[in-house]
Amino acid sequence: MKPQFMSIFVSCRQLLTREHPTKTSASYHSTKGKSFLSTYHVSAIGARMWETDEQDSGAALRMSQELVMLLEWWSGTECIIHTDPRAYPKYGKENAIVVLNHKFEIDFLCGWSLAERFGVLGGSKVLAKKELAYVPIIGWMWYFTEMVFCTRKWEQDRKTVAKSLLHLRDYPEKYFFLIHCEGTRFTEKKHQISMQVAHAKGLPSLKYHLLPRTKGFAITVRSLRNVVSAVYDCTLNFRNNENPTLLGVLNGKKYHADLYVRRIPLEEVPEDEDKCSAWLHKLYQEKDAFQEEYYRTGTFPETPMVPPRRPWTLVNWLFWASLLLYPFFRFLVNMISSGSSLTLASFVLVFFVASMGVRWMIGVTEIDKGSAYGNIDSKQKQND
Repeated sequence: MKPQFMSIFVSCRQLLTREHPTKTSASYHSTKGKSFLSTYHVSAIGARMWETDEQDSGAALRMSQELVMLLEWWSGTECIIHTDPRAYPKYGKENAIVVLNHKFEIDFLCGWSLAERFGVLGGSKVLAKKELAYVPIIGWMWYFTEMVFCTRKWEQDRKTVAKSLLHLRDYPEKYFFLIHCEGTRFTEKKHQISMQVAHAKGLPSLKYHLLPRTKGFAITVRSLRNVVSAVYDCTLNFRNNENPTLLGVLNGKKYHADLYVRRIPLEEVPEDEDKCSAWLHKLYQEKDAFQEEYYRTGTFPETPMVPPRRPWTLVNWLFWASLLLYPFFRFLVNMISSGSSLTLASFVLVFFVASMGVRWMIGVTEIDKGSAYGNIDSKQKQND
């Protein structure tokens, strides 16, 4: 960070959070929500800030909280966690690699909700397709907060992904690193092609998942070993065959999610790449069995728990709503009062373009508009 920005930042932080001047800079990255006014003030300064080459996570936290607020408070979606009570106290207290199935349009939101409730949303990372880096606002936020992007072409990703992952070894806060090992969202067409590949490779068929791409997982484990404590095997489903969508969440529709979380110590994941690959295939066979059990009984194994919903996502939204909506409506009333046809037409045009932009961003999450990745000729060998 440049010295002049660092001086301003430290002074503002001490004033707003009443911190002692001798506290370390890493404490600013905390996402516990106790000093939300500090992050708002830093946002107003309008500068990106680094500390020991680490990107400040405050802006990412606030923006992610806006979407989590829609899920938890606006739509009232419930997410029950099924997990071992002995593992539960460790969640949010350690770095973890999260392996989540990729079938639903809002699975990423459920993951963010989990991270928020355990206090690690601001530091959460994801291995995402490179195209998402160009999505306005969210993609740009991910780009500047050290998310790891891949082209899903192994020869190109081998070095770039490993380099990005190595930066996380010194990340000062606890984090969840999310990886969708299936590589793309589940559809019937992609599943059919994926199982043809599995049959050609002599691998067991999966009913509810695509064949996992093992190289990305193996390099993640290798790069973060001795820094990450565990793999969280997360399997998500929704009750009563609900088909949740982001548009439904925006419309206030309530969904009922069940998330099965298994904590697997990283020491149990083999270091050898071939053995790690076999281990991941076995993991997905177990995930398939859990989904089969869910469809048969309507529940996952282990004890159901509901992590307490924290108020900070709602507080964040109310702050910005009170700050921005009043001047916006004042501007709107004054513009209408002016009676200028050109001014009104310009406003309608801007509003229409903004609405189309939001609708386009929602379309990025829609399954029927997903990437063509996975819709390949079954005779073509996948880059496993």
